[in-house]
Amino acid sequence: MARDHQTSRRHARVIAAAVTALAVGGIALAEAPASAAGKPRGHDVSSHQKNVNWQSAKAKGARFVYIKATEGGTYRNPYFGSQYSGARNAGLLRGAYHFALPNKSSGTAQARYFVRNGGAWSADGRTLPPALDIEYNPYSGKHKCYGLSKAGMVNWIHAFSNEVKRETGRRPVIYTTTRWWNTCTGHSRAFAANHALWLARYDSGGAGSLPAGWSYWTFWQYDNGGSLPGDQNLFNGSMGRLKKFAKG
Repeated sequence: MARDHQTSRRHARVIAAAVTALAVGGIALAEAPASAAGKPRGHDVSSHQKNVNWQSAKAKGARFVYIKATEGGTYRNPYFGSQYSGARNAGLLRGAYHFALPNKSSGTAQARYFVRNGGAWSADGRTLPPALDIEYNPYSGKHKCYGLSKAGMVNWIHAFSNEVKRETGRRPVIYTTTRWWNTCTGHSRAFAANHALWLARYDSGGAGSLPAGWSYWTFWQYDNGGSLPGDQNLFNGSMGRLKKFAKG
């Protein structure tokens, strides 16, 4: 996700993306891939982007955005309010995401914190469903899966999802990478049936293989830099489908 001032995960992921791209003989994408034709473009931001020029982003092709609301159970993006309202005022569909720290507190507790600090949803046709950003631990290379067993991680995600569903009426979109998911959940297929996938993969070979259980991606984060502020994304469908997805 878009880099936050309090985490170094962007640096680690840029390196990982470059390694992946070189491994397939490609380069990291600077603009939308060829498969973008007809698909709505979007982006995601955090406090790192601060005061975003939303009208400029829309003029450059943005149609939706996910904005970081919270991390763990204590951090809230100080720019969230202005970013969230600014995106809406510019006519973008927008939603909130939570960066998970499963070693800090339960999935239920973090979901409650998220919903109370920006992660709520409404069927107004402008609000994307809440999203869970779950990936390698940016604070410890030795505990990439946050010290949880595979079963423990699956249970944590279930708890987060169940609480978000209870409080908002929507299951969260799950943002992850194929490698993290298969490594840290043990190839769990328990979420694919009722959770939209937001796949992070940065290389010229396309979205590539999907985490266990999913047969298609709903969102694809294909680059961490480009014409739009923050990370570059696509929605896997038409603008009409995206609006229906937002409305629920």
